[in-house]
Amino acid sequence: MDENTNPKKSIIQRVITGLILGFTALFCIIFGGFPLLLLLMIIIIIGSKEYVQILKHKGFYPSLKVIITFNIIIALLAYFNCKSLMTLVFTFGLIVSFMWVLFKGRQPYIANVATTLLGFVYCGWCPLQLLFLRDLGTHNTSSLQMIFKTNILSAGLGYVVFLLLLVIMTDVGCYYSGKYFGKHKLAPVISPSKTVEGAIGGAFSAVILGLILGYFIGLPWYHSFLMGILVTFFAQIGDLSESLLKRDAGVKDSGDLLPGHGGFLDRTDSYILTIPILYYYCVYFVQSNDLWNNIIAFVRGIF
Repeated sequence: MDENTNPKKSIIQRVITGLILGFTALFCIIFGGFPLLLLLMIIIIIGSKEYVQILKHKGFYPSLKVIITFNIIIALLAYFNCKSLMTLVFTFGLIVSFMWVLFKGRQPYIANVATTLLGFVYCGWCPLQLLFLRDLGTHNTSSLQMIFKTNILSAGLGYVVFLLLLVIMTDVGCYYSGKYFGKHKLAPVISPSKTVEGAIGGAFSAVILGLILGYFIGLPWYHSFLMGILVTFFAQIGDLSESLLKRDAGVKDSGDLLPGHGGFLDRTDSYILTIPILYYYCVYFVQSNDLWNNIIAFVRGIF
């Protein structure tokens, strides 16, 4: 048997790579601030390169330079919590994407503009909201804290750990439920190995864990329940979304930088859509009732 196809070696590679990634991510999440920014920057830059390579297999040519440039700008704005400038960045991103295709682009023009825009939203804006989520409940007082954001304990840390563990539990639950009980294909064209039973098992496992974790981080049970449903649902949607991109482009993995795991997008796809969903839920429902108050005021204004 070829050494590269040895199942035992593949499992060992997956375990070692998973442990390294897990402990690195855990360290950066616990300390937050600059270490978390640095981790996200590395993942986003490599993920952007993998994204462009996937699209090239489909015959699209998004601009990697435009995507990475705007992802770095978005990362710095997110780090310093400059949310008011985000719309300005997206506006310039749109203009620059058109200009790149206009002066340096190649056919197909419309697809190249669209995939460039998707690149810095999918690979940058969505995952970078982990910085916003981690900083919830953090109050910086000194200039040193403002720059490096050294506060460790905060509500945001609990939310990020909640997110991280529930996504992992979703993957584990889906795998074992699908392995032992899977009969009905969930999305046979996009991901033939996934089953309805696996999806249900993963969701059930994640929600149960969410209720347990919610108790320890001081969440009311109904928030824990709803957050658990949101995380496990969008984790699976995120996984299927990346599978859709790869299937349409005719590639198996997004890359080969992670032995036994494929590429960075393959390992982070479940988080890309889940991060902003959980962040906005925590902002508008857990941290405050602003959204409900605005909805009620809007309805009253109509009637």
